[in-house]
Amino acid sequence: MSESITVSTGHTFELPVSLSATIAGAVFPADRDDLLGLLPVGLQPVGMRSDRAALTVLIVRYDRVGDETISSYDEVGVLIPAVEAGRRTVPFVSLLRRPVSGYVYTLPVTTEPARAFGVDIWGYPKLVVNIDVTDDGRTRTARVTADGTELLTASIQRPPTVPIRFSGYNFTESDGELLREPTALRGRAGAWPASSRASVSFGDHSIGQRLSDVELGDRAVLRLAADCAFTIGPGEPVDR
Repeated sequence: MSESITVSTGHTFELPVSLSATIAGAVFPADRDDLLGLLPVGLQPVGMRSDRAALTVLIVRYDRVGDETISSYDEVGVLIPAVEAGRRTVPFVSLLRRPVSGYVYTLPVTTEPARAFGVDIWGYPKLVVNIDVTDDGRTRTARVTADGTELLTASIQRPPTVPIRFSGYNFTESDGELLREPTALRGRAGAWPASSRASVSFGDHSIGQRLSDVELGDRAVLRLAADCAFTIGPGEPVDR
């Protein structure tokens, strides 16, 4: 059943919302306790072993949002692959199943309608910033600055892709409530293990400083790519 929601910019969306985009991403090994400190109550990180979890960085260029409800925009997401607290996980296997599913820690975007679209419907932590994205062959680079201060810079070489369909989820917080949003992807996607062809650094912006406190490995666990259409459904409350 569809649901209509009008956000603060006056744009109306039908949920689930359909989008299309090109994505370059990388999953980095990280100290589990550092990431646990960034997660809300009710979630636990997943990763490679008991003391190592993961941090995912995604550089996304949207070319359609809804029925072209708002204009295309760019986005850089920092996510923590996670599951509900107490849920059984298997080191590395749980991460491989859904490397881009988890808690959305920050989500800089390039337009106000894009910010309202994410914040008003699901509570995504979006902020309007300057994102300089370049595609040089298969390598996508993004530099994110807010109020003249660098938040992060990431560079990722996209791996080969194949036709694929899969589902996942995101976690967000809205009005103090933890939400779980179902997602589904259809198109071409790919992953490549253990690669040095991806990097991320965090700047002096307050969000960048908090992320700088996370101990990251310098070699990506996975590089990711997608040219796809996907949907995001309504948020479902998570007990905690």
